Amino acid sequence: MKTLRIKRIYEEASEDDGYRILVDRIWPRGVSKEKAKLDEWLKNIAPSTELRKWFDHQAERADEFADRYKKELKEKSTELAHIQSILKTQNVTLLYAAKSPELSQAVVIQNVLKN
Repeated sequence: MKTLRIKRIYEEASEDDGYRILVDRIWPRGVSKEKAKLDEWLKNIAPSTELRKWFDHQAERADEFADRYKKELKEKSTELAHIQSILKTQNVTLLYAAKSPELSQAVVIQNVLKN
């Protein structure tokens, strides 16, 4: 198994990113498709609109958000298996737009895939 990383989409793409997957439901503001250098935009794995709006990137809701999102991810087995299959042959970087990685769904996805 190769390396699974998370990275803010506003950071420069690098060679060791490997396969770059955007895991946000909404396209990040101010980022062109060319600058994003995506291999894939996996919208379906993102949190539901209801969960995303409830969470609103409020730090005090982070733990409950992670718990609720993990429950949603149980319904996303196809998307998770897709990422795992890519990881068999190359590094994968999950891209997110949130200002803080601790408040992004990417860190939850990363934890689910590692466990």
